Amino acid sequence: MDLTYPPEAEAYRHEVATWLEENLPAGWFEPDFTMTPEQRKAFVASWTERLYAGGWICAGWPTEYGGKGLDLMRQVVVNEEFARANAPMRADFFGDTLVGPTLLQWGTEEQKARFIPGILRGEIAWCQGFSEPDAGSDLASLSTSAVLDGDEWVINGQKVWTTQAQHADYVFLLTRTDPAAPKHAGISYLLVPMHQPGIEVRPITQVDGTAEFNEVFFTDARCPAENVVGGVNNGWKVAMTTLGFERGSSATTSYRRFLREWESIVAEAHRVGRTDDRLVRDALVRAWSKVKIMQVNGYRSLTDGLRGTHDAARLGACNKMFWSEAHREVTNLAIDILGMAGQVLTGSSDPDPGAGAGPRRGRADYPVSELQGSFFFSRSETIWGGTAEIQRNIVGERVLGLPKEPPAA
Repeated sequence: MDLTYPPEAEAYRHEVATWLEENLPAGWFEPDFTMTPEQRKAFVASWTERLYAGGWICAGWPTEYGGKGLDLMRQVVVNEEFARANAPMRADFFGDTLVGPTLLQWGTEEQKARFIPGILRGEIAWCQGFSEPDAGSDLASLSTSAVLDGDEWVINGQKVWTTQAQHADYVFLLTRTDPAAPKHAGISYLLVPMHQPGIEVRPITQVDGTAEFNEVFFTDARCPAENVVGGVNNGWKVAMTTLGFERGSSATTSYRRFLREWESIVAEAHRVGRTDDRLVRDALVRAWSKVKIMQVNGYRSLTDGLRGTHDAARLGACNKMFWSEAHREVTNLAIDILGMAGQVLTGSSDPDPGAGAGPRRGRADYPVSELQGSFFFSRSETIWGGTAEIQRNIVGERVLGLPKEPPAA
C-alpha cells in the first residue's frame, strides 16, 4: 500500500474543507454544538439543495452528466473531508451509488438523458429488484420473467427483501428474458416504473413494527422495451457491475462509523462501571483492533483501484465477511456490557436522523437507543450484499484456489 496522497489531491482537500466551513451552520465545529428538532429539520431540508448547488452529489460523475468529473483520489478526499466534518452526504444509496453509475457505464444516451438528471436532483426514488424467495444467494436462479409484447415487456414474478419498494418510483429489475438460455445468459436488466397496475408491494413487518423491506409481486406489469440496460440477455454482466459499485471512494472512510460506535460502547462501559472487568477490557481492545483492520483493508481496496489490479472481487469478499461479522460481535458486546438494562428500550422516539450506524431508528411505540438499533441492524449485515457463507466460498475458490463447492443434490 502507498499511503501518500498526491499533491493535487491534498490541494483539493483544502477546497472541500473551505466549502464545508462556509456552508455548514454557524457553530457546527464547536464541541458543544447542538440543534433543536426544528433547526435540525430545517437543516436537513436545505442541505441537499446546498450539496446539489455545490456539485458534491455524485461529484465523480462526468461533467456532461452533472458531476465534477473527479478522479478517484479527489473523490476519496471529498468523502474524507465530509466524514471529518461529520457533515452528511446525500444518502440516496440506490440512485447515487448503484443504478446511476450503472447507467453511466451501460446506458444509452437516451436512458442517461431521461434518468440521470432526476437521480442527481433526487426526484426519482429507486429500489433494487434482485432477490427472490428461491433465488437469494444463488441470484442467477431467478425466475421472474419478462416477455416482449410489441414495444413493452410484460413482467410476472416475485421479488423479496426489496428495501424502500413502498416509496420507490422505479425498480432496477433482473428478469429472465430467455428461459432456454443457460441461467446466467438469459437475464435482462430492466428499469420498471413502480406506480402501475400489476405491481403489489407488501411490507415485511419486523418485531419492532418497522417495515423497511418488502415483497413485490408482478402480475402482467409493463415496462417500455427501451428500458433494457446493457442489452437484452446481458443483465448478469450489468448486475455484477451494479453490485461492484457498492465499494469505491468510501474505502478510507467506511470504518469511521464503526470507530464512532466503538467509542460510544467504551463510554457506556465507563458509565455502568464495567471498565475494571478484565474480560470487558480485553473484548474492547479486540474490537478496536478489528476496526483498525477495517481501516487498513480500506486502504488496500483503494490501492487496488488506483493500480487497476482488479482484485476487487476477492478483496470485497474478504472485507464484507470481516466487517459484518466483526460488527455483529461488537454489538453483542454492547448489549452484554449494558446487562439487563440493555433489554429496556431507552431511545428517543424522534432521534437525530444522522446518528447511529444503521437505519434502525426509534419509534414512538418502540424507542430503541442507537446501540440497540445498531444491534438489531447488525443481524442483517451478514446476510445482505452476499451472505457470510457465500463470501467464504468466494474466498476459498478465488483466493485460496480450493475446488468449487459441489452443487446441491
